[in-house]
Amino acid sequence: MKRFWKYFPYLLASIITITLFLLVIKANNLFDISPVILAVFRILSVMLLFVYAFRKRSLTTWILVSMVAGAEFGYDVPSVAKNLQVFSDIFLRLIKTIIAPLLFSTLVVGIAGHSDIKQIGRMGWKSLLYFEIVSTIALFIGLAAINIGKAGIGVVLPPNPGSAPITGVKAQTTAEFIQHIFPENIAKAIYDGQILQIVIFSIIFGIAVAMLKDKYRSPMLRFSESLAEAMFKFTNIVMFYAPVAVFAAIAYTVGHMGLDILYNLFKLLATLYVALIVFLVFVLLPIALMFRIPVRPFIKAVSKPATIAFATSNSESALPSAMECMEQFGIPRKIVAFVIPTGYSFNLDGTTLYLSLASIFVAQAAGIDLSFDKQLIICFTLMLTSKGVAGVSRASLVILLGTAVSFGLPVEPIFIILGIDVLMDMARTSVNVIGNCLATAVVARWEKEFDDKAAKEFKLE
Repeated sequence: MKRFWKYFPYLLASIITITLFLLVIKANNLFDISPVILAVFRILSVMLLFVYAFRKRSLTTWILVSMVAGAEFGYDVPSVAKNLQVFSDIFLRLIKTIIAPLLFSTLVVGIAGHSDIKQIGRMGWKSLLYFEIVSTIALFIGLAAINIGKAGIGVVLPPNPGSAPITGVKAQTTAEFIQHIFPENIAKAIYDGQILQIVIFSIIFGIAVAMLKDKYRSPMLRFSESLAEAMFKFTNIVMFYAPVAVFAAIAYTVGHMGLDILYNLFKLLATLYVALIVFLVFVLLPIALMFRIPVRPFIKAVSKPATIAFATSNSESALPSAMECMEQFGIPRKIVAFVIPTGYSFNLDGTTLYLSLASIFVAQAAGIDLSFDKQLIICFTLMLTSKGVAGVSRASLVILLGTAVSFGLPVEPIFIILGIDVLMDMARTSVNVIGNCLATAVVARWEKEFDDKAAKEFKLE
């Protein structure tokens, strides 16, 4: 039996390769292949993938397998697949419950927990300035990528009787928009899903907590930290249901629209990966050169934490490794200990790029023509709402859903994104980690405490 499992990966790869080869031949009408043979190989591939998932015992693996199985089920049994939307709806309803407490707790901890910024002076404002400039550039790269690639154009959403008809975003004057971002009733803002109002309330509340005396500030900070940890665990529990939701979402989508929708999915995925590569090459690399950060040793230093982040789709899992590697790279512990945790709240380059790209994809898929100024408003809203969620796998889905609701965009296209969200999350999470590691090196150089000798002699253990 051990010998069988040893060669199982090769068997799986061979069957999938043959299946893909047959599908390419069929799609291009090169040879006449029996539909029965194609079906047998497709189903065999899915069955072997399920066996692999059972052996792997990884949530990410299960989500990927569920995506493939959902596409196969939707193609083979469309009449049943069309009734599976309820299972993806359950997942999205659970995700919606996380939005307000997660944003509130992470922002309050991020602000009140670093109330000693005055004591560390320059390092504080330099870090925050760097974070916001780089995050803004990431947002605009995502915005440009989706407007050039137009991955959402051509998607025909299936009719959903349970949801309101899709309409364009109601135009707001500048005065109305400014007034609307300030909550008049926080409970009402939470009920209505007004995510920007929740953020504004949380920011002001965090500043107020930071101004309290320690005996009053500490209990509130402990409560916020406990609430944040509880919501992280809540999200982890909900994510165990994600494979079912992904299966249902893909099966429902393919059942309604056929396999053609997969073209838009992979076009969106390719658009994100290209945009992230552009960000790494044309933004982070020039920053590293500008601040005289040794590039090759830096790549070695970030390879381990970035790989962990990619494999787990979770920035927090890479935090200990990132801090350890940056210290070995020649950055003082006091700078590493401040910049990286702060960056986990305020410097999510990959996530902010993804959110700007995905939100416009939602509008394109719904046939809503957003003006450039409306896109800018959405982007700057995302600038605030994307803070503080790096520790939760696929938490950007929460932010995307909240933003769509806030701006009157339909949530149906998010069902489509859900199917490949795990593949997108791997890349954007890795970029988050790389961006935070570079920020640490930049601040150390800016503070004239960067150890060039240690950086050049860095060796990956």
